Amino acid sequence: MSQSLAWLMLVIAGALDVGWAISMKYAEGYTRASWSMVSIVLLASFVVLLGRALKVLEVGVAYSVWTGIGAAGTFVMGVALFGETMSAMKLAGIALVLMGIVALKLA
Repeated sequence: MSQSLAWLMLVIAGALDVGWAISMKYAEGYTRASWSMVSIVLLASFVVLLGRALKVLEVGVAYSVWTGIGAAGTFVMGVALFGETMSAMKLAGIALVLMGIVALKLA
Protein backbone atom coordinates (compact mmCIF):
# COMPACT_ATOMS: atom_id res chain seq x y z
CA MET A 1 0.00 0.00 0.00
CA SER A 2 1.24 3.49 -0.77
CA GLN A 3 1.82 6.26 1.75
CA SER A 4 -0.92 8.30 0.08
CA LEU A 5 -3.48 5.52 0.45
CA ALA A 6 -2.46 4.96 4.07
CA TRP A 7 -2.95 8.67 4.81
CA LEU A 8 -6.33 8.64 3.08
CA MET A 9 -7.39 5.64 5.19
CA LEU A 10 -6.18 7.44 8.30
CA VAL A 11 -8.19 10.57 7.51
CA ILE A 12 -11.30 8.49 6.80
CA ALA A 13 -10.74 6.60 10.07
CA GLY A 14 -10.59 9.96 11.85
CA ALA A 15 -13.86 11.05 10.26
CA LEU A 16 -15.48 7.75 11.24
CA ASP A 17 -14.22 8.34 14.78
CA VAL A 18 -16.15 11.61 14.81
CA GLY A 19 -19.26 9.79 13.61
CA TRP A 20 -18.76 7.14 16.28
CA ALA A 21 -18.53 9.73 19.07
CA ILE A 22 -21.66 11.49 17.85
CA SER A 23 -23.53 8.20 17.45
CA MET A 24 -22.68 7.31 21.06
CA LYS A 25 -24.33 10.56 22.16
CA TYR A 26 -27.44 9.70 20.13
CA ALA A 27 -27.39 6.12 21.46
CA GLU A 28 -27.99 7.57 24.96
CA GLY A 29 -25.84 5.12 26.86
CA TYR A 30 -26.54 2.37 24.34
CA THR A 31 -30.22 2.35 25.22
CA ARG A 32 -31.37 3.19 21.67
CA ALA A 33 -30.90 0.12 19.49
CA SER A 34 -30.60 1.79 16.08
CA TRP A 35 -28.00 4.34 17.18
CA SER A 36 -26.20 1.66 19.15
CA MET A 37 -25.83 -0.41 15.99
CA VAL A 38 -24.60 2.63 14.05
CA SER A 39 -22.05 3.22 16.79
CA ILE A 40 -20.76 -0.36 16.69
CA VAL A 41 -20.47 -0.34 12.89
CA LEU A 42 -18.58 2.96 12.92
CA LEU A 43 -16.28 1.70 15.66
CA ALA A 44 -15.44 -1.46 13.72
CA SER A 45 -14.94 0.53 10.52
CA PHE A 46 -12.46 3.01 11.96
CA VAL A 47 -10.52 0.29 13.76
CA VAL A 48 -10.09 -1.64 10.50
CA LEU A 49 -8.99 1.45 8.56
CA LEU A 50 -6.64 2.59 11.31
CA GLY A 51 -5.13 -0.89 11.47
CA ARG A 52 -4.54 -0.94 7.72
CA ALA A 53 -2.97 2.52 7.77
CA LEU A 54 -0.62 1.34 10.53
CA LYS A 55 0.88 -1.21 8.13
CA VAL A 56 2.59 1.73 6.40
CA LEU A 57 2.58 4.69 8.79
CA GLU A 58 4.45 5.11 12.05
CA VAL A 59 2.19 4.25 14.98
CA GLY A 60 2.97 7.41 16.96
CA VAL A 61 2.23 9.71 14.05
CA ALA A 62 -0.84 7.81 12.86
CA TYR A 63 -2.41 7.53 16.29
CA SER A 64 -1.76 11.20 17.05
CA VAL A 65 -3.27 12.31 13.76
CA TRP A 66 -6.27 10.01 14.15
CA THR A 67 -7.04 11.22 17.67
CA GLY A 68 -6.52 14.84 16.61
CA ILE A 69 -9.00 14.49 13.77
CA GLY A 70 -11.43 12.82 16.14
CA ALA A 71 -11.03 15.47 18.82
CA ALA A 72 -11.32 18.46 16.50
CA GLY A 73 -14.17 16.99 14.47
CA THR A 74 -16.12 15.92 17.53
CA PHE A 75 -15.73 19.38 19.04
CA VAL A 76 -17.11 21.01 15.88
CA MET A 77 -19.99 18.54 15.64
CA GLY A 78 -20.81 18.97 19.33
CA VAL A 79 -21.15 22.70 18.78
CA ALA A 80 -23.16 22.27 15.58
CA LEU A 81 -25.49 19.48 16.67
CA PHE A 82 -25.83 19.85 20.42
CA GLY A 83 -25.28 23.56 21.01
CA GLU A 84 -22.17 22.93 23.07
CA THR A 85 -20.27 26.05 24.07
CA MET A 86 -17.54 27.55 21.98
CA SER A 87 -15.05 30.05 23.34
CA ALA A 88 -11.90 31.72 22.11
CA MET A 89 -9.81 29.46 24.31
CA LYS A 90 -11.49 26.30 22.96
CA LEU A 91 -11.00 27.51 19.38
CA ALA A 92 -7.35 28.21 20.12
CA GLY A 93 -6.97 24.69 21.50
CA ILE A 94 -8.55 23.12 18.43
CA ALA A 95 -6.35 25.30 16.20
CA LEU A 96 -3.31 23.94 18.03
CA VAL A 97 -4.53 20.37 17.51
CA LEU A 98 -5.01 21.02 13.78
CA MET A 99 -1.57 22.64 13.49
CA GLY A 100 -0.13 19.56 15.19
CA ILE A 101 -1.81 17.30 12.65
CA VAL A 102 -0.37 19.33 9.79
CA ALA A 103 3.09 19.30 11.39
CA LEU A 104 2.99 15.54 11.79
CA LYS A 105 1.93 15.09 8.17
CA LEU A 106 4.78 17.30 6.98
CA ALA A 107 7.38 15.62 9.22
